[in-house]
Amino acid sequence: MTAPAAQELDERCFLSAQSMPSLKVSEHFQVVKLLGEGSYGKVMLAVHRKRGTPMALKFFPRQSTTLASFLREYNLSLSYCTHPSLTRALGIFFSTPTYYVFAQQAGLYGDLYSVIVSEVGVDEECVQRVMSQLSGAVTHLHSLGFVHRDIKPENIFLCDSSCRWVKLGDFGLARSVGTTVRAVWYESPFCTPEVEPAKEPQKEREWDETEEEEEMEDIWITVETSIDSWALGVLVYCLLTGCFPWQESTHDDRGYRKFKEWFDREAEKEEKLRDGEWRSGEEIDSYTIMKENRRDNPVPSQFEGLSMLVMTLLKELLHPEPKQRGSPEEILSYLGGPWLTETEVEEQRKAEEAEKEARKIREAGGVEEKLLREGRGER
Repeated sequence: MTAPAAQELDERCFLSAQSMPSLKVSEHFQVVKLLGEGSYGKVMLAVHRKRGTPMALKFFPRQSTTLASFLREYNLSLSYCTHPSLTRALGIFFSTPTYYVFAQQAGLYGDLYSVIVSEVGVDEECVQRVMSQLSGAVTHLHSLGFVHRDIKPENIFLCDSSCRWVKLGDFGLARSVGTTVRAVWYESPFCTPEVEPAKEPQKEREWDETEEEEEMEDIWITVETSIDSWALGVLVYCLLTGCFPWQESTHDDRGYRKFKEWFDREAEKEEKLRDGEWRSGEEIDSYTIMKENRRDNPVPSQFEGLSMLVMTLLKELLHPEPKQRGSPEEILSYLGGPWLTETEVEEQRKAEEAEKEARKIREAGGVEEKLLREGRGER
């Protein structure tokens, strides 16, 4: 799947390079407002003058953008982002004297970052709704042989104010599965722990300007779908709490170190139980084991408000070993249950009340049946 996908994308880029027109933006579009900007360039909301169609125009400065990278992102978005929760290009691309530009579907309600309340997060139902959509979108992208590599709230765009329809966008870092890329460490919880070895050489390169670059040996990694799984796990935490679980995914970070120590103890316990120490006749799974082990191995303090159900999901997505990390599709198995402790407690209280009512009804029914039998002279 990987090689054909990459080859096909390269062919599309080659063909589109032969037919890219040069246009004047103001002649064809009415620019309305700025939607966002970053290191890549900027995105403007615009209306096509002839069609009257609203769209987002993504501007890439020619001075800092190669034509190849521009065409890769455009063609990937145009031809492969057919899932309803992936932002798709609209088939319009052109150049100006200073920019490469392509048109894409517009997220008129901003991005996911804008609705996350600091230290509070987003409503739990909303979180599950968003993650359900992203699970499908990322799984679709992976099935075609591509990895997004830059999933974060700023790259998830809203089609309504209630997050009932979201779209993952910005495919500038997307690469085909199996591609070899230079490991780049950056200080972010979304940066996977497997690139930690690149941290020190990179810092040395940044601080020592006299260092001969050829003497600094690069670290290379293979692009795998587990990169996106990690980002989705961090995103779940961010949406539920309005915080990040750690500043960076390295052993220097106290928050990550606490998580890794908890994870290792949990994995050790699970391994022992799978080796035959579990109660005979009972089904074994990560959720059951975690509940059993809750007192002996309490979750790290930054996870205390989360239910065992979502902790089981995070244990899958945030596995320190990339080859053992769960897939985005697994998120679907955890929808519908409580993801916050307070919701878990409330559901348990309701279940207990329902059981009490059911018991009263059963007991009342038993008394009534007994009276009927006595009335008929039965013993």
